[in-house]
Amino acid sequence: MNLFADIRALVIDSLVTLTAEGVLPEGLDFANVAVEPPRDASHGDMATNAAMVLAKPAKANPRAIAEALSAKLAADDRITVAEVAGPGFLNMRLAPVVWQQVTAAALAQGTDFGKSDLGQGTKVNIEYVSANPTGPLHVGHTRGAVFGDALASLLAYSGYDVTREYYINDAGAQVDVLARSVYLRYLEANGKEVAFEDGTYPGDYLIPLGQALADIKGDSIVDAPESEWLEEIREFATDAMMHLIRQDLAMIGIEMDVFYSEKTLYGTGQIEGAITALEKQGLIYQGTLPPPKGKLPEDWEPREQTLFKSTDHGDDVDRPVKKSDGSWTYFAPDIAYHYTKIERGFDMLIDVFGADHGGYVKRMKAAVSALSAGEVPIDIKLTQLVKLFKNGEPFKMSKRAGTFVTMRDVIEQVGPDVTRFVMLTRKQDAPLDFDFAKVTEQSKDNPVFYVQYAHARVHSVLRKAVEAGINVDAVTLQAADLSGLTHEAEIDVAKKIAEWPRLVEIASRTNEPHRIAFYLYELASEFHGLWNRGNEETQLRFIQEGDDATSQSKIALASAVAVVISAGLGILGVNPVEEMR
Repeated sequence: MNLFADIRALVIDSLVTLTAEGVLPEGLDFANVAVEPPRDASHGDMATNAAMVLAKPAKANPRAIAEALSAKLAADDRITVAEVAGPGFLNMRLAPVVWQQVTAAALAQGTDFGKSDLGQGTKVNIEYVSANPTGPLHVGHTRGAVFGDALASLLAYSGYDVTREYYINDAGAQVDVLARSVYLRYLEANGKEVAFEDGTYPGDYLIPLGQALADIKGDSIVDAPESEWLEEIREFATDAMMHLIRQDLAMIGIEMDVFYSEKTLYGTGQIEGAITALEKQGLIYQGTLPPPKGKLPEDWEPREQTLFKSTDHGDDVDRPVKKSDGSWTYFAPDIAYHYTKIERGFDMLIDVFGADHGGYVKRMKAAVSALSAGEVPIDIKLTQLVKLFKNGEPFKMSKRAGTFVTMRDVIEQVGPDVTRFVMLTRKQDAPLDFDFAKVTEQSKDNPVFYVQYAHARVHSVLRKAVEAGINVDAVTLQAADLSGLTHEAEIDVAKKIAEWPRLVEIASRTNEPHRIAFYLYELASEFHGLWNRGNEETQLRFIQEGDDATSQSKIALASAVAVVISAGLGILGVNPVEEMR
């Protein structure tokens, strides 16, 4: 049940009637007619912009349209007031029975309340994390991982066919550096003195790999030239790092559907095939790029390269795909990789990149546009940095990775649920401060606690009801008479529940799962407000002594809150708790 969609349908039906009656001209487009909460809650429960958006094409006074529409809407039992405001806005107040019906719908549908077929089975590929397999995931990866996973769950909840994908960058120079770094740890395991030069990875996480390699090889390659061991150790180290990364992802509850190896693009003709596809469109040419903007590097010189005419598809400058020495640029395999996504039949692509990949956005969009003839949209989300604090002061943890704080460090400090929720309390492209003291305190200022506490409070009510001999099983609560839920505080909670399906739809359309976290905090706030008023006003308490029927109706409302919180936390990948410790 999407109440906002239902009332919008009523508005559209009323506009159709006004058209048939000649009040409005034929052929008006109602696509931009919206029904949403008014900016000021005192103005009503819902507002529509119908008269404002139709006035110009109808060549009519917007207030006159609003007054005619108001009369039609007021005839519906669900609308108690349809009031024209200002130049032609229309504010509506709904009957209490509407909010009672929303509560009943939430109980009947359970965590499916809010689900929709918005996506209509659209096949969407969401690529996220995709960290180089050169070390454990760090706190920056954590934010992208949580965002991407929550977005995947959100879209699946909204009827999309979602594939979660991790792109393994296992073909670049960085994996050679990894192999050399592991070799140094191998030498160390064999009692040799080693020095980690610039460009190698000094993190302690490679010590076990060096020892494992020594256990397998003994000292057989201690003095061997690099040409004899590089390829073997590269594969050994990459496999070990990906095993570690999979463990890190599992710690935070992330399971990928696909791990796609960059190596499989080489020697298989896939890069060549993607570039040929662009070439057939006249988008590949030999040319020389202009010098980069700003201060010119001393070693810069104009040289002819193979270029992709990405400016034909919205980029600022054409991009090289092959170097003057004939080798591929880093961009070429990325083009080929995205071409595989198109060939695999995805209707929509979403990439989650770190903030340092901002320069890649336009070129990647240009490539996908060209390769799909503009038919496959790609949305690239950049995740900003995370700053760690404790009691407001910068917090430095055990840097087992050598140069950064790992995902594992954070999870071991506060747990996966807190980590995930906090990472979603800001839009992904805004910087995030992660204060270890703040995210574990039990207060309203800690959104994780505040939302979980609301869910736990509902279950506390259920337990106390059972102790009092009140039947509160699911069937009984679904059948409860909710007509007595008319108090302003109770209606406010029901109104917030009614916003859930609309909120999910908006978050899905904009690819913004942080909206779910914001909403859950607001819902928890309404519920805690009702709870606290019950301390002073006995008629608002969930358990009314000697009146099982009234208790069941009030507990039904509380249970509907828990249903929505559980659904929302499920999208965020957070486990709802039934008891606070």
